[in-house]
Amino acid sequence: MSVLVLGIGNILWADEGFGVRAVEAFDRLYAMAEGVDLLDGGTQGLYLVNRVAEADRLLVFDAIDYGLAPGRLKVVRGDEVPKFTGAKKMSLHQTGFQEVLSAADLMGRYPRDIALIGCQPLDLEDWGGPLTVPVAASIEPAIGRAIDILAEWGVAPVRRAMPLPPGSGLLANDIDWTAYERPRAGTG
Repeated sequence: MSVLVLGIGNILWADEGFGVRAVEAFDRLYAMAEGVDLLDGGTQGLYLVNRVAEADRLLVFDAIDYGLAPGRLKVVRGDEVPKFTGAKKMSLHQTGFQEVLSAADLMGRYPRDIALIGCQPLDLEDWGGPLTVPVAASIEPAIGRAIDILAEWGVAPVRRAMPLPPGSGLLANDIDWTAYERPRAGTG
């Protein structure tokens, strides 16, 4: 069984980066079992088709406008996932991800199980800005939900004794959370 844990979004647009930051934090805090891959899907859109098509099970982190309070998490599964990744277009990557799922289906290689952990954004307009406080606070609970879903699928991530240091995980250099999202004057 192969499992893909995917974070999608654009770190340049504040809360739109939730999915990328969630998978990055997951990697820093947990070691994955063999057969489980973590991927920063960013805004790659259709370039993700082969990775999605290779997965038996797919778990996605993303910022989704569910119409809830900022920072609220909602888990969607199975056939409902494509409806939410394209329901309210917030950026080009979401339309692209809906197309990724359709392309995998057309190839006859759609994942057997899909789960989407979506976080209600507060701010998608702050170009270059960090995640807002309620969305950043939702990352650890989102990881907790991911662990529960993976456990249902027979996968048990192991908490690292010491989190990976900044710059050595999934994202590195100047785009990891610590380096890129330094607090700015006047933001919380």
